[in-house]
Amino acid sequence: MAPMRSPADARTRLDFWQAASGALLALFVCIHLLLEGSVVISPALTNGIAWLLEATFLTQIVAPLIVLLVIFHFWIAARKMPFRTNELGIFVRHSRSLREADTWLWLVQVFTAVVILVGVFFHVYTVMTNLPINVAGSAKRLHDGWLAFYVVFLPCVILHTGVGVYRLAVKYGVCTKAERARWRRWIWIVMGCYLVLGVLALTRVWFLG
Repeated sequence: MAPMRSPADARTRLDFWQAASGALLALFVCIHLLLEGSVVISPALTNGIAWLLEATFLTQIVAPLIVLLVIFHFWIAARKMPFRTNELGIFVRHSRSLREADTWLWLVQVFTAVVILVGVFFHVYTVMTNLPINVAGSAKRLHDGWLAFYVVFLPCVILHTGVGVYRLAVKYGVCTKAERARWRRWIWIVMGCYLVLGVLALTRVWFLG
């Protein structure tokens, strides 16, 4: 007779899959933003990268997989989210009493997660239904009203990714308590660099439209 698994075992497995899926998504975001940022150097370079990814069917395969991974990650993480008003109020009161910055970072992840869950569907659907991907098409999309969407979506993605990486490092002991201030400082620097790259890319594409 197989031994019964305790609720603690189930939570441990879910925590692992949440961490693993989050790490994969963070890696994808970092690579994706760097590839998109190539437009700052040369629009032709960006078009060449897009052509290669589509010619090898990486775009067509990876895009739906990323959407599924986002759903999977959100589904696991949602069990800890304070969706009810009273739960959110309790969390805010506890955070104020603890005066610990890391508790507020988790709340940032909750809010940005909701924005990302909704936004990723619009982003992927719009891109995948307007193949081939090229800078001219992206510029047209921005001028058609999508700029406001990316002004909100881009910072949320960067914030969620950076905070997520930091919290993973803390959770699994890579970042010790004594090193947290240093980790937070470098995470903010890296997030700032990615945000600047994203803003430069959007600006470059906008003026090419």
